[in-house]
Amino acid sequence: MQIINPATEEIIQEVAEDTPETIQEKFQLLKEGQKQWAAVPLAQRISAIEKFYTLLDERKDELAETLTREVGKPIQQSYNELNGARRRIEYFIKNSAKWLAEEWITEEDATREKIVYEPLGIIANISAWNYPYLVGVNVFIPALIGGNAVLYKPSEYSTLTGLHIQRLLYLAGIPENVFSIVIGKSAAGQALLDLPLDGYFFTGSYRTGKYIAEQTAGKLVPVQLELGGKDPLYIMDDVDDVNAVAEAALEGAVYNAGQSCCAVERIYVQENIYDKFVDAFVGQAKKLVTGNPMDKKTDIGPVSRKEQLKFLAEQVEDARQKGGNIMSGGTTAKGSGYFFEPTVVINANHQMKLMTDESFGPVIGIQKVKDDSEAVQLMKDTPYGLTAAVYSKSYDRAEKVMKQMNTGTVYWNCCDRVSAALPWSGRKNSGLGATLSYLGIRAFVQPKAYHLRG
Repeated sequence: MQIINPATEEIIQEVAEDTPETIQEKFQLLKEGQKQWAAVPLAQRISAIEKFYTLLDERKDELAETLTREVGKPIQQSYNELNGARRRIEYFIKNSAKWLAEEWITEEDATREKIVYEPLGIIANISAWNYPYLVGVNVFIPALIGGNAVLYKPSEYSTLTGLHIQRLLYLAGIPENVFSIVIGKSAAGQALLDLPLDGYFFTGSYRTGKYIAEQTAGKLVPVQLELGGKDPLYIMDDVDDVNAVAEAALEGAVYNAGQSCCAVERIYVQENIYDKFVDAFVGQAKKLVTGNPMDKKTDIGPVSRKEQLKFLAEQVEDARQKGGNIMSGGTTAKGSGYFFEPTVVINANHQMKLMTDESFGPVIGIQKVKDDSEAVQLMKDTPYGLTAAVYSKSYDRAEKVMKQMNTGTVYWNCCDRVSAALPWSGRKNSGLGATLSYLGIRAFVQPKAYHLRG
């Protein structure tokens, strides 16, 4: 399998893909290893994760460079991702013992009662390429702390990062028969679905997530799906600083070239400030630097997958044909690499695919609305339910909108944000289950009830 640099289109490295036979061998190795790992005291398991946490910082230059070369994100954003991953790991280190401890429910009666949390067993972590450290640690860190073994399949677009993760986990003291990487494309993923695993945790597209849910339904094991979104942002006319709001909205839309499940994908602006907002937003978009992701001055790197260029171009052309005005960008950049210019389409509407279908690129549509009621109607017009954001001076006014959003996360005066202390979950086509927070710790264990007499 060839690993290609999306900024240069050069082959970085070739790696051997796993076969169903090698994946079966890895599974058999983990079967015995998981039992041994579950018997290791919780404090000792957490200690190994603490060493991994330290190694991510000690090796950050090598890790960031590899991430930028194979995924294409600007180098500073790669460092940011590593720092963000460490903050999440720190949360798990500090909070897992509390949420995995046995709980006495009744101690005084003739029958004492308690709950004990046991590992699921061997789980599959089928991960994503856009934030391989962030979405990965959401799963394999609490899974390992909880006493599970992990078959970890990184995306084929972030394989080298996945190999770094495995190497550092082993250096940290995670046994080789407890964590194993599966390298490959869809065939490798299918081989994981065919195994008798004890849980499946996937991050990626709705289509693939739905397929995984269907394929594993008969196993009656936990399945969690962290899927995509078409996340709306609504700007009310009472905001204090339109320029600052435009800056925040732009970053939410194009950070990591817009390749984020919780990126701002559509913007609604109240008509009283629409023109002022558009001027500020477009002006700032035109200042973005697109180019070599290894240059710290670069804001926008390439998209990670070549086929996405055609998809984005078709979305923009569809918007143009339906009355949208392209105020910046709109085309692929010249030269080598998978670069798409940061694109702003105004006078957008829901007849355009740009406002209804997930983009996953540095493109954004802006639509004018009359009032909060119209904004809510448009924000809810989606099969997705990941996040929704509102900017307003008034929390009470914003809260009325947020309460009507059928999403796992809502934001007031911020966007495109994840906190380790809060659950990350989607509704409708945005997924099932939750990672992060104490819910994301307990997602990898199962309760056992004890009824005790005598």
